[in-house]
Order: sequence, then C-alpha cells, then structure tokens
Amino acid sequence: MRHNKKINHLGRQAGHRKAMMSNMASSLILHKRIETTVAKAKALKKFVEPLITRSKEDTTHSRRVVFSYLKDKHAVTELFREVAPRIANRPGGYTRILHTGFRQGDAAEMCIIELVDFNETYKAGATPEAKTRTRRSRGGKKAAEAQPEVAPEAEAAKE
Repeated sequence: MRHNKKINHLGRQAGHRKAMMSNMASSLILHKRIETTVAKAKALKKFVEPLITRSKEDTTHSRRVVFSYLKDKHAVTELFREVAPRIANRPGGYTRILHTGFRQGDAAEMCIIELVDFNETYKAGATPEAKTRTRRSRGGKKAAEAQPEVAPEAEAAKE
C-alpha cells in the first residue's frame, strides 16, 4: 500500500526519474504542449509548476535555481522571456491535462499536457465563430414572426 507516499516513482530509480522530469519540463516549456502518459503528466505538473512560479521574479538567483532543475539554458531563457510575462497575473494552475485515450501497444492512458496561456482555443477573449443550431431551436414564436405567412409569389400562383 502507498500510505503517505506523495511522489510517484514511475518505476524508475531516482537519477533516471530526475533526468526524465527535467527533460519533459524543458520540452513542455520549449514546445508549450507535449503528449505523454497520465501518470507522467501528473508528476510533471508537480515538477514544473513551482518552476513557473519561480520565473515570475526575474533575478539571478531564481534563474540559477530553475537552471539547477532544468539543466537546459534554452529552456530557462524561454521560460523567463516568453512564459513568465504571459502568466504574470495568474495565481497558479499554469498547466492543463487533456486525456486523449489509450496507447495502442500497452493500453497506457495517454494525455496532452500544455501550458494554459499558450492555447489560443481556450482564450477567454476569443469570439465564437458562428452559433450552431440545436435540434430544439428550429421553431418557436420568434422564428414564426420573422417569416411571412404567405409569400407574394405563392399568392399569384394560387390565382
């Protein structure tokens, strides 16, 4: 049983797990979205969100702390230049996990983990394209009032 075990070991030893989390976090920061298993995504979320919070304050110390976790200077630069200004007023919850189904070979549950402020589809200020009609919105009083009862061409055809 896993009583009071807060970390998912992911079936790996500590060195391998740290290297994998570092690589996945760097890929997430550089590409803004990666596809992985749900267990790894949940572990990555716990790993990367404190680093993103740390990037809000752009000091030499915070850059060094983030670099000690990521070990990739391009990812650190991207985090402090591109990501930090976009999440500056967000109090937390910088990542989103979207379940995508099961992997073909071993039926592992797959998902996409992405940075929230970099997905244009879910932007709050986005305008909806066109209102789609539902099955219930076909009739009603407003639809009947908008259309004339008998067209003038139809009256001429009757006479």
